[in-house]
Amino acid sequence: MTPRPTAITLHRASRALEVAFDDGAIVRLPAEYLRVESPSAEVQGHAPEQKILVAGKREVGIEAVEPVGHYAVALRFTDGHSTGLYTWAYLHQLDREHATRWAAYEAALVAAGLSRDAG
Repeated sequence: MTPRPTAITLHRASRALEVAFDDGAIVRLPAEYLRVESPSAEVQGHAPEQKILVAGKREVGIEAVEPVGHYAVALRFTDGHSTGLYTWAYLHQLDREHATRWAAYEAALVAAGLSRDAG
């Protein structure tokens, strides 16, 4: 069974989302990471090979955290992106896979000649 959140804190200054779960886990995820790993079809596509490499989001923040039922939150980012639903299970997965996903993201940026910086 997926742990349920007991507290959700948006840290605007450090641009991070912190979620405390009923299993004792406390997950703190940077806004940039959440944005580039958005579960939206706009980013993920409809199959793994369709995933879009999102560049230029180093300074992105989260404007709002909106609950969706009892299973997820919708995040509204400062760049206008707001279509991904972050389930509790997905947030846990992002935390567990942070180092691996982030290294792959940075390598993909380099390979594509892109940057984390805007413009």
